[in-house]
Amino acid sequence: KSNIRVDCYGEVDELNSNLGFCIALMKKQEMDFSIELNILKDIQNDLFNLGTILAISDDSKLEQFPRIDNKSIESLENKIDYYNKDLDDLKSFVLPSGSLVGAYFHICRTVCRRVERKCVFLSEKIEIDMNILKYLNRLSDLLFVMSRWMNKKQDFSEDLWTP
Repeated sequence: KSNIRVDCYGEVDELNSNLGFCIALMKKQEMDFSIELNILKDIQNDLFNLGTILAISDDSKLEQFPRIDNKSIESLENKIDYYNKDLDDLKSFVLPSGSLVGAYFHICRTVCRRVERKCVFLSEKIEIDMNILKYLNRLSDLLFVMSRWMNKKQDFSEDLWTP
């Protein structure tokens, strides 16, 4: 259980569970978030694929399983652009807060960043598919943008860092 590979796919599982909690929170809202719920379910499936790739130590078996590919990464980038287009430009850091769902997206974002850091550490020890790192990086950005979008959609103002 202390193996870094096991740690990485365990962290992916934790991220997936946090996204599941985010989904549960969104379903309790009065607004229709069916598009966003579908996006998150797709991401959860991607994360299962990603965790499976991390769990397989025999590279000859990788071809039997779904991979994270450039299409998956481009899909995240397109979603970032879509949800970011109606948001104000940032002139300061955003303090994690807002609506319950918006704040929980921030938790998912920070868990995703931790997963990314651990996978970078793993990549320094063994060869892994670099699309895993790209995907996690873009996913954390999407979760940040979705937290901002969700707060705006639910009429919560952003708390900005004031040094």
